Amino acid sequence: MDALAKRHEPEQVGAIFIYTHEAHPGENYPHHTSFEQKLRHAHDMKAKLGLQRPILVDSLAGDCHRAYGSMPNMSWIIDRLGRPVYKADWTDAEDVAGAVSQLLNLAERRRVEHKPMVPYVSNRLAYRFQDRDGFLAGLERSGPRAVTEYLAYKERQKQAGGGGIAPIRGAAGRSRKP
Repeated sequence: MDALAKRHEPEQVGAIFIYTHEAHPGENYPHHTSFEQKLRHAHDMKAKLGLQRPILVDSLAGDCHRAYGSMPNMSWIIDRLGRPVYKADWTDAEDVAGAVSQLLNLAERRRVEHKPMVPYVSNRLAYRFQDRDGFLAGLERSGPRAVTEYLAYKERQKQAGGGGIAPIRGAAGRSRKP
């Protein structure tokens, strides 16, 4: 995503990262209990991943995260008028790049064709390659508990069969409905 942001700097396309919460807390990066801790985690993430984009840190309660859909790895494009013009429930750099290119092309078409244009909503199912190694490396950064809990979840999901629905286990091992 940093490369995409850099590529579109000349067109004045801005990109930020909103740090919401630890998706898979562990011993190294536990669930946030203070805003100061959350800021430290965001600084660590930026350094460890080498992120170049500015990072905004959501409130401890996750107000921004909830306002924008509460998905774990969402991407949004907001136009210069503050309107959401792209929303994906998972960040995929190629998909975001296509959306940015389409929006820049739209601006050029308006400039050249001098015809009125009207917006419409288009929903589609997109696909991305799964980076299992990168995902597991992220879990390992959080700590052994994050890896163990994720693998236990996947095992429960496998045992549940069909549909990929598995019970969520609470801290005391109690099942909760998903």
